[in-house]
Amino acid sequence: QLQLVESGGGLVQPGGSLRLSCVASGFTLDSYSIGWFRRAPGKEPEGVACISSSGERTNYADSVKDRFTVSRDNAKNTVYLQMNSLEPEDTGVYYCAASYYFCSAYDYWGQGTQVTVSS
Repeated sequence: QLQLVESGGGLVQPGGSLRLSCVASGFTLDSYSIGWFRRAPGKEPEGVACISSSGERTNYADSVKDRFTVSRDNAKNTVYLQMNSLEPEDTGVYYCAASYYFCSAYDYWGQGTQVTVSS
């Protein structure tokens, strides 16, 4: 079965950091571009970051650029999202998704992990 599982979410104070992980089971990620998405309370889902299958290319939303970093370790079948300088507006459910194409046409989605940034 093809499955993505996110982990690493939790409650963090403003200015803090979290690292999210996206682990694939049932398939290997080395041929897939991986995107990170989030859905904040009362807002539409938005793309946060994505990374090419090789890890050589990345894209970021303007709202997280210079604060978030997406990376991958294909040997571990895992993609990471390092989130620094977190703000309350970063609160939401974060999802990872896999695509055979670069940062588009995602076929597989995880269930999400909750990130809450609050004092």
